[in-house]
Amino acid sequence: MLKTKIEKLALRSNKPSRYIGGEVGSVVKDKSKIDVRFAFCFPDTYEVGMSHLGMKILYGLKNQRENFWCERVFAPDKDFEKLMRENDIPLYALESLDPIKEFDFIGFTMQYELSYTNVLNMLDLAGLNVRASERSETDPIVVAGGPCVCNPEPLAEFFDLFILGEGEEVNLELMDLYAEMKKLGKSKSEFLAEASEIEGIYVPKFYDVAYNPDGTVKSVIPHSGAPMPIKKRIIKDFDKVYYPDSFVVPFTDIVHDRAVVEVLRGCIRGCRFCQAGYIYRPFREKSVDTIARQTKALCEQTGYEEVSLSSLSTSDHPEIEELLSKLVDYTESEKVSLSLPSLRVDNFSEEILEKINRVRKSGLTFAAEAGTQRLRDVINKNISEEEILSTCKLAFIGGYSTVKLYFMMGHPTETDEDILGIVALVRKISDLFYEINRGTKGKFLSISVSVATFVPKPFTPFEFEPQITSETVKHRHDLLTQSFKSKHIKLSYHDYRVSLLEAVLARGDRRTSEAIYKAWKKGCTFDGWTEHFNFDNWVEAFKECGLDMEFYACRKREYDEVMPWDHLDYYISKRFLISENKKAHEAITTPNCAQKCSGCGVKKECGGTYCGKGLL
Repeated sequence: MLKTKIEKLALRSNKPSRYIGGEVGSVVKDKSKIDVRFAFCFPDTYEVGMSHLGMKILYGLKNQRENFWCERVFAPDKDFEKLMRENDIPLYALESLDPIKEFDFIGFTMQYELSYTNVLNMLDLAGLNVRASERSETDPIVVAGGPCVCNPEPLAEFFDLFILGEGEEVNLELMDLYAEMKKLGKSKSEFLAEASEIEGIYVPKFYDVAYNPDGTVKSVIPHSGAPMPIKKRIIKDFDKVYYPDSFVVPFTDIVHDRAVVEVLRGCIRGCRFCQAGYIYRPFREKSVDTIARQTKALCEQTGYEEVSLSSLSTSDHPEIEELLSKLVDYTESEKVSLSLPSLRVDNFSEEILEKINRVRKSGLTFAAEAGTQRLRDVINKNISEEEILSTCKLAFIGGYSTVKLYFMMGHPTETDEDILGIVALVRKISDLFYEINRGTKGKFLSISVSVATFVPKPFTPFEFEPQITSETVKHRHDLLTQSFKSKHIKLSYHDYRVSLLEAVLARGDRRTSEAIYKAWKKGCTFDGWTEHFNFDNWVEAFKECGLDMEFYACRKREYDEVMPWDHLDYYISKRFLISENKKAHEAITTPNCAQKCSGCGVKKECGGTYCGKGLL
């Protein structure tokens, strides 16, 4: 039996618990009573995928339906993949240990561009052709959702359809349609034609792409009655949307091993580099009572002793202090640790600090993003140096001595002066700490400064911008390294080659599908992991396809250029993105949504009703 074979081989792997299933909270059903089986695939290891909130939500949502069965699938690590291939074990789902080739749907959540080759590898392990055009009518429907599908074109050759936007409603609609058409004996092609009419569903084979002589996209033309543009889906009543009261509890440690409660979705800030801040609009928050109820239910059902609040900017919840008071009262009484990520410098208060000190006392993390006020205005960060120092002062007086600061390098209009501004800001923070703690013995400051290379992304005001070159990155790294000499300041950089590939895949067109395929054939998988990343193989793959990586990453786009994703509607108007790009080059800021509507397009598309309570 396959189950016995898997269990024996799992014991020969580095981490057997990744591959055997059976965890508390996992859902097992009677196959004879199921109409639709869905293999939910995360294209990374078990520890990473089991930490992902979206997977937990959709897993619970689908399994609430008696006639649907959603099972989990993760990318096997290199050691177990080798054992699988040597022993003819196809990729299987953890709940049933059945091969996923037997399922109706194989669905991937696409969270990171450098996981693309893992998708191909998982399809191949399942015994399927990786290209959609080469799969048969009887093969499963292969679908993808998640933030990366706001530009699905680099993956268009491999998927039957994409789910744009928020999945809680559209996933069930899609599976209901499939169940109905399956009973009627309809073909896969007939199903895809019907599915393309559901709002939020993009079937790439119904769209033809043409290119200009210079390599840019000339047009995307629909056929077979497919809609144009394809609109993303949003949840209109976020306070009442489904949320699980239990999670699958893993046998082994995972990246984020705790209960997670989503407190809001979207962001009011409008930072011009931040894709999530635009594609997750409109801003919507849950009520304090809903959050408190979900926190209590999750902790009681799972036994977790830590709960984290999930959002793009937790402290932007309009009732943040009331929320923290209610949660801290509960977590203290139950001896549960409360984690509060995504706090903003400009609304960090003594009251919030007091609540944090009641639940934990570790380091504080702030994303300053740029070292000078001019560049923070360019990116619309809307925080001042005074606010940064004021927040640090509050923290230092409160007893904190560990600070993490995140910056980006390569923003539009950036100069060496802006890079040296990072050094000046960090020194001011350091001086402030020692001034506050003057005369106190044994008080030392630890500052971690992390510098990433900016990656231009679709549906942001910087989608038109070039990524900086490797030569510029090296020069600016040298500037920082030579300027930071203090032992209590730890400086770290992201690998530019990873950022370059991320930029290529983020803004790629359909032609890059072939390069992804060739890179996978050369052995590229787990590209987001340093020990597995092989940049040379990627360079060779693009050259063999006659494609230039710098054409996609390091080239400035004109405002009238047709972007590979222009036929998709994420409710953010291109007119708005152009306006924001122009303002960036003039270092003019735009107020956040709570202060004034900036006319991004979401309010118009949503009927002016769901940009957050009290914001309209």
